[in-house]
Amino acid sequence: QLQASGGGLVQAGGSLRLSCAASGRTFSSYVMGWFRQAPGKEREFVAAVSWTGGSTYYADSVKGRFTISRDNAKNTVYLQMNVLKPEDTAVYYCAANSYSEKAPAAMYDYWGQGTLVTVSS
Repeated sequence: QLQASGGGLVQAGGSLRLSCAASGRTFSSYVMGWFRQAPGKEREFVAAVSWTGGSTYYADSVKGRFTISRDNAKNTVYLQMNVLKPEDTAVYYCAANSYSEKAPAAMYDYWGQGTLVTVSS
């Protein structure tokens, strides 16, 4: 089970950190990713991190502004979001897959419930 938190309302240029806590003993066996879905749009990939945290992968739209990390001792993955823009407004979902940081959404095995991020201009 994945539980995302940390969303909220922030002004453009601000920062937020999302967290996703996982239950179970096999957290370190999964690649973890973040996706988002804006109103009226399809879900899109944001970032992913490898099992050990040593490798990361980002969507071009967030590269240089967002940082994904994980703490396997705490069974938690984070998404630090800086220089937020109104177009970052979306529900953010964490997810887990057994394949790769570059795996498409269809290959993710588990999904969290989502946390809403709203960026005002």
